[in-house]
Amino acid sequence: MFARWINATRRNHGLEHATVAVLFERRGPQRIAGRASGDGFFILGKLDADVLDDCAHEALRRMQYGQPELAVSPLCGTNIAVTGFFTAAAALLAKHRADAAGRQDGFFNAATWAMLAVVAAQPAGRWLQKFVTTRGDVDDLEIVETKEFFPGVKKVFTRSRV
Repeated sequence: MFARWINATRRNHGLEHATVAVLFERRGPQRIAGRASGDGFFILGKLDADVLDDCAHEALRRMQYGQPELAVSPLCGTNIAVTGFFTAAAALLAKHRADAAGRQDGFFNAATWAMLAVVAAQPAGRWLQKFVTTRGDVDDLEIVETKEFFPGVKKVFTRSRV
């Protein structure tokens, strides 16, 4: 049961990313945020529910007909989290090395290690999305409805046809 919920959330997370990609293609970048759940995903921001519904349906069709890579997004919070962890670890490593060597140039070493960590975090974040936090296989997924809870908060509800 827990594994089924995790898989549903990962697929909805992928559909959320694809929906945002379609929205940005149509309307340009916007200030929005998303959050996946086992039964769909929320979108927070100034966006008409009908536009969101239309973008979600197009995203689902595109993923089902050969574009599962839309599940991975450079704007995902997973990327931010990975970057934060990598840079924190790099800065701590640089500080530990500087303390052990008795050097005073720890700040510049920490900055260098942190920059390298940011570069390494980009492919690591994409990998983590692809294999852990999202799924692009949505063949049996369908959109049930898009509902506005109050201005700025909408949810696209999904379910598996199987």
